[in-house]
Amino acid sequence: MHEEAIRKADVLIEALGFIRKFHGRFTVIKLGGSVMEDPESLRALLVDIVFMQTVGMRPVVVHGGGKAITAAMERAGLEPRFVKGRRYTDAATLEIVARVLAEEINADIERHINKFGGRASGLHHKTHQCLYGRKLALDDGTGVPIDLGRVGDVVEVDALPIENLCLAGVVPVLPSVAEDEDEEGQLLNVNADTAAAAVAQAIKADKLVFLTDTPGILRDKNEPSSLIRGLTPADCQALIADGVIDRGMIPKVEACLASLEAGVKKTHIIDGRLRHSLLLEIFTQTGIGTEIALDDGPGDERPGARRPVLARA
Repeated sequence: MHEEAIRKADVLIEALGFIRKFHGRFTVIKLGGSVMEDPESLRALLVDIVFMQTVGMRPVVVHGGGKAITAAMERAGLEPRFVKGRRYTDAATLEIVARVLAEEINADIERHINKFGGRASGLHHKTHQCLYGRKLALDDGTGVPIDLGRVGDVVEVDALPIENLCLAGVVPVLPSVAEDEDEEGQLLNVNADTAAAAVAQAIKADKLVFLTDTPGILRDKNEPSSLIRGLTPADCQALIADGVIDRGMIPKVEACLASLEAGVKKTHIIDGRLRHSLLLEIFTQTGIGTEIALDDGPGDERPGARRPVLARA
């Protein structure tokens, strides 16, 4: 019994240094994947966020909701269509996207954070819009743009309302919907990964954390033990060139690299399905996912523990 109590005390002591280091600092958390479909995983994650807020950190949540949007479209008799990994978004689809993200998922996250003892407030077109974008047109490879409908990229973030909520002890919760800068009052469906990166850059966050359905970046996708714990941007480019980082992981890694270049200090890709993965990643020496940073330096919170694996090879 005493041994278990001592072990718990050791965990608290280990966390103390990180709590002091990150007190008053911004951490942007991108919420997505199957964690949003599993009530228990979502509950544990939101409790983690309440803990972060309680100890003086300033968490900001950015979320998508692809599976919920697809289900709502099917109920409405609309067939989802994807073009190069992007959901084609016509007017009818956009209406569903905006409703599901802002009025259902966002409101649910806000309600649960408040239920678990924290304070949260949604920031979107129904309350206070903070994300602004422009329509996105992909190249078909021959120079001809591909029409994606009302799909866009975030080009501007109104950071002040986000920062003010954090300063007031409230967790801002933003869905991945932007207002079109070129058409006032019109909305755009934006990628949640790039939206989270844009928010992290705008508020100069210390950390940007992507919650995914994998343990992090793996050398072998079929072997969880091949997790790479620490990478630099050069390492990431090499892994993309070698095909180790591919498909859906590429946009997340590119968002991490863009954020580091813009001044975000650390980026993390972790498994959101693992109970309390957020606390384990932030408040322990070794973490549980992949950390991408410019390099270890003096005063790094995990000296040596995350030194890039590829750099040692």
